[in-house]
Amino acid sequence: MPNIVFVHPDGAREELEIAEGTSLMQGATAQGIDGIVAECGGNCMCATCHVYVEPSQLALLPAMSEEEDALLDGTASERQPNSRLSCQISVTPALDGLLVNLPERQV
Repeated sequence: MPNIVFVHPDGAREELEIAEGTSLMQGATAQGIDGIVAECGGNCMCATCHVYVEPSQLALLPAMSEEEDALLDGTASERQPNSRLSCQISVTPALDGLLVNLPERQV
């Protein structure tokens, strides 16, 4: 299983094994990562699973949909060029070692 590193706003790091085909949001919430609220349950409707992906790793991710792009404009923490919704990122072997920073707040 690919390992994904979640970095909290205080710099604390948690490394999780997440099964292929699972979204980052599902893997994080199932394993108790604080900082991902996921109010809509992963339906790309709420933007409470906002994360900042390491810029050098953005090319590993699938293209952003128009729906995700629009939702990112309404996040509680500032949108940045490396902002993504973790519910829209399906884990693949290529994401092993992905570094994901959690925002200060989701709501």
